[in-house]
Amino acid sequence: MTNEVKTTNWEMRAEQAQRTLDSRFWNSSISMYDIKTPCPDGACNTIFHYWWMAHAVETLVDGWNRTGDSIYKQRLAMLHQGLLERNGGEWPNNLYDDMEWMAIGWLRAYMIDKDETYAETAKLLWEDIKTGWNDHVGGGIAWQKTQLDYKNTPANAPAAILAARLYQVFGKEEDLEWALKIYNWLKAVLVDPETGFVWDGANRLSDGAIDKDWKFTYCQGVFIGAAVELYRITGDNSYLEDAIRTWNASIAEFTTLLPAEGGGDAGLFKGIFVRYAGELAEVMDDGREVIDVLYSNASSLWNSASNRGEILFSKRWDESNEADIELSTQLSGVILLETAAALEKSGLL
Repeated sequence: MTNEVKTTNWEMRAEQAQRTLDSRFWNSSISMYDIKTPCPDGACNTIFHYWWMAHAVETLVDGWNRTGDSIYKQRLAMLHQGLLERNGGEWPNNLYDDMEWMAIGWLRAYMIDKDETYAETAKLLWEDIKTGWNDHVGGGIAWQKTQLDYKNTPANAPAAILAARLYQVFGKEEDLEWALKIYNWLKAVLVDPETGFVWDGANRLSDGAIDKDWKFTYCQGVFIGAAVELYRITGDNSYLEDAIRTWNASIAEFTTLLPAEGGGDAGLFKGIFVRYAGELAEVMDDGREVIDVLYSNASSLWNSASNRGEILFSKRWDESNEADIELSTQLSGVILLETAAALEKSGLL
């Protein structure tokens, strides 16, 4: 590590990014975030991006964990109500992966101060998520309720993470069994046995084919996250080895400066990857290589954004911000800085 790594105050930078997220995206009239900025006359809120908002929940939890500041607690309470109202008074939707992210977010919120409202939300969603498991493609959770024979990494790795964390919080053996079952299916079907690279999905066109050409940081990140959770629970080094192998395959594919994967949903992909890369670094005996990549990306992101007054982020983490910034892209940048701040706080960065 260089002296620069040791002395950089990432907590301060994460806080500045969180404040920009709040000032430029929070919409008090709907108790949710705008999906882009600028957002003239609320015209950008015609689409309800359920899973973007789930990551907004997690990002608020990051800030609350880091600071203990009540503003994050207040925003979470308002967002919980805003999301429930926008979703018609209930939590489930058609997409299993969306519900998994929402459950992960509210479970993390519950873990801070044991607000039973958040626990109930996570548990309710989990009961619905489990109905997505079926025998198509030999098992796995479907991507959506209207296409039960299509199975993909986005619908299974987060489910394994959720199940593992539910087990850690509430101690139900059934949840651990689910985590293991989902993980084992995912590894057998959608992880390249030669490299550890994680493919996106199987049977999307009802032809049994695996989408090996769809190469996303998202898929690598969530598989790493699932492996790390199971390693924490079991102490079995094979899970840690799985995570490290996928990490190495990811960097070989994407290079150390993570690529721009596009706007819309893709704007969140890198944020998901770096979140779980940070989790991996924390459990490795020597996570220096992982930390160095995260530091390089965080430094590039900060240097690109910090000269414009407000901390806004582009799809590329080595370019200054664009005219219109989508919430997905902004969240990814905040997640990267919060990950750097968490590593700094733990003494790893």
